[in-house]
Amino acid sequence: MRPDMAAACFVADAAFQVPPLSDERFIDTLLSICISNNVGIVIPTIDTELPLLAANKEEFASHGIHLVVSSPEYIAKCCDKRSTIRVFEKYGIRTPRHIDPNHPEFPMFAKPYNGSSSKNVHVIKSADDLSESVANDSKLMFMEYINKNEYVEFTVDMYYGRDNHVKAIVPRERFEIRCGEISKGLTRKNFLVGFLKGRVEYLPGVVGPVCIQLFYRESDNDIVGIEINPRFGGGYPLSYHAGANFPKMIFEEYLQGKMMNYCEDWRHNLTMLRYDAEIIVES
Repeated sequence: MRPDMAAACFVADAAFQVPPLSDERFIDTLLSICISNNVGIVIPTIDTELPLLAANKEEFASHGIHLVVSSPEYIAKCCDKRSTIRVFEKYGIRTPRHIDPNHPEFPMFAKPYNGSSSKNVHVIKSADDLSESVANDSKLMFMEYINKNEYVEFTVDMYYGRDNHVKAIVPRERFEIRCGEISKGLTRKNFLVGFLKGRVEYLPGVVGPVCIQLFYRESDNDIVGIEINPRFGGGYPLSYHAGANFPKMIFEEYLQGKMMNYCEDWRHNLTMLRYDAEIIVES
């Protein structure tokens, strides 16, 4: 909405101002930009964009523009974490046990059913931490707390082809997180790769990049599914540098018509350490 205040716009090849997502002109503006600049592919990266773009996928396709976004039905299941639980359960992946805040069990964890970026999340260790406002917040889900001394937190970058079959699975161990996004991580070619391939190798309506968040206990291979984000994850650059080149897959599949094959040709134990940088602009 403000190209003059967005750092990426100063290093991108081009930047265009668009109205807010809630503005009815948003889709027409985006479509007009794509047509005027001969754009062939649009890749959403923000959760709030996904339902609207999924609903307009055919409109863009009628102009020869590929919106790399999953079906509206699948997007809806991922945006509401209550529905995401049922997706995990359908494919044999356990999720944190639900806890009734009126009959609390400590420690427990609470998060919004439609939240992102780790906003309004609560680790509730005792009755003193369970305020009345938190207990009565209708947007919060209450569940068992997953002990990080026992479990390791992972985000798994996955790519689904236009045939809805998975083509790449890259687990990233999350050492350090800031504002809900990984700041230090490590690729792991471990048990999770085969586990997920065996359960979610085919997902109807799913295309393009998907990232799954889960906890993994190596001692008994226990896996707890947390979230599914049908888009590029914030830490995807680590998977890219490890050799899982999703942009190339998108280009070859959507513009060159190539059939993608499943591949595990990416580097194990590659570490990413992030830092802040500046873009300096003369006023």
